[in-house]
Amino acid sequence: MKNLLKKNLLLIILIFITLLSGTLCTYTVLNHKSSSNSNGFQNEINAPSTHNGNQKQRNGGSANSNQNNNFNNSSGNQNGGFQGGMQNITMGFSSNTDSSYSNYLTAYFIIFIILSITAYYYLIHKKFHLNNQKFLIPALLLVGLFSRIIFGVLTQGYSGDISLFRNWAENAATNLSTFYSNSRSADYPPFYIFILAVIGKIGASTALSGYYTLLLKLPSILADIASGYLIYRLSKKYTSYEISMLLSAFYILNPATFINSTFWGQVDSFFTFIIILAMYLLSKKKISLSSIFFTAAVLMKPQGIIFLPVLFFELVRGRNLKNMIKAVISIIVTSFIIILPFSIKQSPLWIIKLYSNTVSEYPYASVNAYNFFNLIGANYKKDSSILFIFSYHTWGLIFIILTTLFSWFIYIKGNNKTFAFAAALIQIAGVFTFSVGMHERYLFPAAALSIFAYIYLKDKRLLYIALGYSMTIFSNTNAILYNVSISDISLFTSLLNIVLFGYLVKIMYDIAIKKKTYILL
Repeated sequence: MKNLLKKNLLLIILIFITLLSGTLCTYTVLNHKSSSNSNGFQNEINAPSTHNGNQKQRNGGSANSNQNNNFNNSSGNQNGGFQGGMQNITMGFSSNTDSSYSNYLTAYFIIFIILSITAYYYLIHKKFHLNNQKFLIPALLLVGLFSRIIFGVLTQGYSGDISLFRNWAENAATNLSTFYSNSRSADYPPFYIFILAVIGKIGASTALSGYYTLLLKLPSILADIASGYLIYRLSKKYTSYEISMLLSAFYILNPATFINSTFWGQVDSFFTFIIILAMYLLSKKKISLSSIFFTAAVLMKPQGIIFLPVLFFELVRGRNLKNMIKAVISIIVTSFIIILPFSIKQSPLWIIKLYSNTVSEYPYASVNAYNFFNLIGANYKKDSSILFIFSYHTWGLIFIILTTLFSWFIYIKGNNKTFAFAAALIQIAGVFTFSVGMHERYLFPAAALSIFAYIYLKDKRLLYIALGYSMTIFSNTNAILYNVSISDISLFTSLLNIVLFGYLVKIMYDIAIKKKTYILL
């Protein structure tokens, strides 16, 4: 009996945790009293900023109010109570953002790091074995989902972004063709607006209107779980069962992913999942499907352009005219399908103006991103300012070119489609660390991409990169969301991001050029 209990101890613990989290999730959802009525929502919109110190103020979510609707050819009147409301919103720290969660998240973050290092130690010493294999991954996925829903209900997210997303969802659900003329600060490209339109339709029902914030968070929450499951499936194919479970748990339970999708309410997890699918399909030589997801990523966030060179790398490496034609056709058709519903009442070049306005909204060396420019004291410094002989903007372009050339060099020398995730990791890590206009959340995809890069290339040093970027992503996000204005954290995190990128360059040089790989087991 004792041996049986010991053998199934992990199973018993997981069953208990799953049932407990499921029960708490059900109780939380059923007993949730919405504060998202019209008055509460309006207060949320007009909440003052308490943003101070080294993190400067940003206007209304992710858009500049002075540029609102400049790209459309309508009068740009706002809807109802939102008219003129932009002037009272800042992308700082609203009084509605409960900073008390920062302490709990930080404590959880420390515990997570300790447990990750401990699990790695037992794994490399071959003291880590898992039984009851069929139950473990469903339990992990359910615990990850239930816990996110619990805190997704209990926390309102960053009110500036949530109020914008709600306004966008309501307007998109009404009429896509007038979305960009009727929505305040609508600076997102069209793809994610389709998702918000669905949320707007669902949230309009009386039964679910009280859960609007949770509905807005749900796409990213589900993307977290889906990404974790894909990590498990791919890792199981290329590594051991124990490693696949640990990698999946590392991502699903990672505070860096938790804080973004569940506590902030942002969409970076959903964006990252699209990038993951694009890279995965590229590694499977499914050029057409991969091109569709690359296009969707670019049409969701301008940052998607950072990853687009990886598709180019593979097309050049393959030297297959048929694949090139497939990619071009897929990109054109996908763009047409996504953009057309919003174009009926717009000028012919409206989408170009949208991207131009979005990219130019924050002309600063750093926008609260803990990177090289933040380290040298250039946070919110105009990118037109001179650093040595060039402006910050010019230095940013130089670093983007150098990063892209290096990732292309690695891809060519690796000469294998399995380098897709590694090239994508180099792209986002290099651009975030050394380019201008970076926000605190732009590094988010690096946590997932480093895990997938390990799965395909099997160099254990990429796991160190995954842990390191998890630390810096959480530190940067937590500091900005909850106004943790400690300069030492900012400087240390910025320096660590630079060190991590340098280490990543060395790792990839070893793998692709020296053909040297450090295997975990």
